[in-house]
Amino acid sequence: MYTNYTWESLFRTTFQESCMCYQKGESDPEKHYTGDSRILLDEIGYRPRELFDFVEDFCDGGNPTIETALLIASVRREYFHVIQQRIPSTHILRPQELPGRDSELGGITWLPRITAKARAKLKGELDPDIMYCCGGDRSFLVRHDIHPADFLRAVWTAGCDDDQILAYVRTNSTWWKKRTSAGS
Repeated sequence: MYTNYTWESLFRTTFQESCMCYQKGESDPEKHYTGDSRILLDEIGYRPRELFDFVEDFCDGGNPTIETALLIASVRREYFHVIQQRIPSTHILRPQELPGRDSELGGITWLPRITAKARAKLKGELDPDIMYCCGGDRSFLVRHDIHPADFLRAVWTAGCDDDQILAYVRTNSTWWKKRTSAGS
């Protein structure tokens, strides 16, 4: 049963049950979430495909972990409750609207793309064919040593200010620090 106090327990159970369903061969996200798990998704501002993408990647490669998926969901849930007042957005970010994989901001490749995805994730506006924290995003975040939930919070804080996001990455990225100190 969903409660605000124990929602993370239901998230964990839902994630694990979805893993079992996926491992049995069920690849339709709509069939993974019914009853309490569907209520959970509604309460955290998720569509079935959003959680399913984390389940699928975890089952196929072990990453992102359930803990990472929960931390990301926690940021989305808070944004949904506090900023959106539990009213889902009707806008959807389409794949063709994303910056290219080779796009740069301040000399950092992929940053415009992951920023656009993070903004859409916060608002619940991701097209089913777009995943925040996909393999490309994880490569970017691992290289910069930034947790996906921390990046999502930084994007929330920055709003539309790309320079603030760039400053956050430069300040927190071990890769950027090594790169810039090597050039000194």
